[in-house]
Amino acid sequence: MTQKLRSDARDNRDRILAAARELFAESGLDVGMREIARKAEVGPATLYRRFPSRQDLVAEAFAVEIRSCKDTVEDGCADPDAWRGLTSVVTSLVTANVHNRGFMDAFLSADPPDQVISAERREILRRLTGLARRAQAQGRLRSDFEIDDLVLVLLAVRGLSALAPAARDTAARRLAVLAVDALRAPEDPPADRPA
Repeated sequence: MTQKLRSDARDNRDRILAAARELFAESGLDVGMREIARKAEVGPATLYRRFPSRQDLVAEAFAVEIRSCKDTVEDGCADPDAWRGLTSVVTSLVTANVHNRGFMDAFLSADPPDQVISAERREILRRLTGLARRAQAQGRLRSDFEIDDLVLVLLAVRGLSALAPAARDTAARRLAVLAVDALRAPEDPPADRPA
């Protein structure tokens, strides 16, 4: 009997997280807790028992995205060619997050909804700033680049959520190409444009 309750509790938790991820991705962070409970087919009391605060739910819902974002940045920083590393990060972040409005809202918020996301964001932007400085030192990144320019590019990704889901990937790849070209030092030759 105890094992069944634990299994049911785990299933409820998993359904709540799946519902939160789906609704946050589609609609951003303005989704209500009751709407998440309805989507997960649990009562509000069950939701709050598993996630006592909205911040707890947001942090858990985006744990995978934060880890993926950190891995992308770590891979870019590990590349000895800082420009190639930076462009791979920009391309990956733009294309990976085009379908997740909520994560972009949480990550780019001036006041992130969770302390974990806030701390991870600071660390990711700190690492990206170091990568950008290396790319500038190599003469490949425009000299007037600031980390806020990358944040601006990521803010533009949020606008792509207004497109039909089928069109978002193509638009994200194009936006990534345009962003990389805009960040390139003037004397650096442009990349080949995809068809």
